[in-house]
Amino acid sequence: MNTSNGHHFSEQVIDARKALKSLQQSDGHWIFEFEADATISAEYIFLQHFLDDIDAEEERKIATYLRNIQADHGGWPLFTGGHLDLSATVKAYYALKLAGDDPEAPHMRRAREEILARGGAARTNVFTRISLALFGQVPWTSIPIMPVELMLLPKSSLFHYSKVSYWSRTVIVPLLILMALKPRARNPRKIDIKELFVAPLEKEGSFISNPTGTLLGTAFVGLDKLVRLIEPSFPQSRRKKATEAAVAFITERLNGENGVGGIFPAMANTVMAFDALGYPGDHPHMIVARRAVKRLLFMREDHGYCQPCLSPTWDTALALYALMEAGEPPDNQSLERACEWLLEREITDTPGDWSWKRPQLKPGGWAFQYRNDHYPDTDDTAMVIMALHRANPNRYQEVIERGSNWVLGMQSKTGGWGAFDAENGHHYLNNIPFADHGALLDPPTADVTARCLSMLAQLGYGSDHPAIRRGVDFLIQEQEEDGSWHGRWGVNYIYGTWSALSALNAVGDDHHAPHIRKATKWLKDRQRADGGWGEDCVSYKEERHYEASSSTPSQTAWALLGLMAAGEVKSEAVRRGVSFLESVPREGANWKEDLFTGVGFPRVFYIKYYGYSAYFPLWALARYHNLMNGHHALTNGNGRRVGYGI
Repeated sequence: MNTSNGHHFSEQVIDARKALKSLQQSDGHWIFEFEADATISAEYIFLQHFLDDIDAEEERKIATYLRNIQADHGGWPLFTGGHLDLSATVKAYYALKLAGDDPEAPHMRRAREEILARGGAARTNVFTRISLALFGQVPWTSIPIMPVELMLLPKSSLFHYSKVSYWSRTVIVPLLILMALKPRARNPRKIDIKELFVAPLEKEGSFISNPTGTLLGTAFVGLDKLVRLIEPSFPQSRRKKATEAAVAFITERLNGENGVGGIFPAMANTVMAFDALGYPGDHPHMIVARRAVKRLLFMREDHGYCQPCLSPTWDTALALYALMEAGEPPDNQSLERACEWLLEREITDTPGDWSWKRPQLKPGGWAFQYRNDHYPDTDDTAMVIMALHRANPNRYQEVIERGSNWVLGMQSKTGGWGAFDAENGHHYLNNIPFADHGALLDPPTADVTARCLSMLAQLGYGSDHPAIRRGVDFLIQEQEEDGSWHGRWGVNYIYGTWSALSALNAVGDDHHAPHIRKATKWLKDRQRADGGWGEDCVSYKEERHYEASSSTPSQTAWALLGLMAAGEVKSEAVRRGVSFLESVPREGANWKEDLFTGVGFPRVFYIKYYGYSAYFPLWALARYHNLMNGHHALTNGNGRRVGYGI
């Protein structure tokens, strides 16, 4: 055993802590790879061919990456080990063909056979069909109608862009311009994918479907038909005004080289919208929009891919917290640099889109990316505040107060917190034909609510505070019948249950309370024979049911942190989980982990956070050693020693 800052840790914790510190950037932050499925990289190739501005080396490396991640079943899944996803497979196939792959090559032939066996490219989702429409592969009549005139509707209307989530908003607005102008990709090599259609498009039948199968969905399909009939009669003056409104929305949120919304789909749509509007390549807006997309590329010597966004704030806050848990003195130069880096990214001057629902609330949050001032989120903000508070509550008091006040103000009427918006629960919108991805909204969720509660408890808010009471009530209501909690932003029930148990522990809930014991039993019952925990992304299927996978270090760490928060530090389950983490190979800071454990949109878009296998296992092992040696960091309002908020 080694000693650090008065605490005893294993050699593995000491080594992992040093390795994580060594990955810190010179200005104080951490940034890890952020990998999605094939679709983002395929769309990057689409963008180059849309513009006829093809970087041969980038294309070569991305094509290599796409071939490398093709699954044994012949297609491309949404996550490692997943079933073939038709839309991802069509995009990957078309991207490889655009890049020069022979359609009769074995890997292309296998993919094509699988696509045709599933009904062909006409059966892909709305966003894929939009990409195909831009290349003239499907007619625009195959796309649910979304007239740009939506920009002029009042907020009280049935559909207004303020009623959807931030990610939907930033993707849709430039898309409205594209759907109005219907530009055609330059497609310099004149590549088509006619071979991916089972029948001629005109014989495929209606493309506009009811995404939910409900009566309301049927009504929206009827509305789609009606709007499609009358759209040609819309006054051109109104279309011009609506287009100008869309452009104004985008340009206000260009966000420099960090891009609109900080996410690839919004950035790529913005570049194509500017091009369709006739912006020359040297237009300042076009230059900055294209640079933002380029920053997402992650290139190695032999292959590369496009990241969906960048995660420095999240990575830095979590790495900082894990290092302090592992005994790193918060006043050393490394951690102070990290805190200062976070301070520089506090958003204090921009009343973002969240202010539409909270006009009197003062800014004071953090975004997930390097900069995304219109879109701070409560999850990152809570995590940053907990890290700063743990590092030096007096030094950072003013910042902590601003951020916590913003988080308090973002609590929804239900008692829970969404990620980016308050009161963003207009669930009827998931019935519109355009919403076949089912990820249009940002309602309150258990995991984000748990993080906000953990922050408030760490700052000393008592269990009798109204925000705490309402948040706890929300969590209890969200608990599943089997005792777990659904995890919106991490896979899945393990993530949600860890988050909820940490928050309930921090606010002083009795470890013997029925809901705590039920959750504890659920975690113990899901422990695998090797001592670890693992959960498959399939858990996000419609019927909301846990699906086991092979054990992963990050999910094992979450389960351990949840059990320890429930008073189980000396249990056999925790001992076996710790043994599992101690046995997993580690390369530098990262425990070996190949599976996706992060989520963009359930059932649609998953993420591999490369940082999760670095800071979460370190955090869990350090927490175990701290608790076993009697080290508790904080005392809550009831006098019970509970550790830090999370």
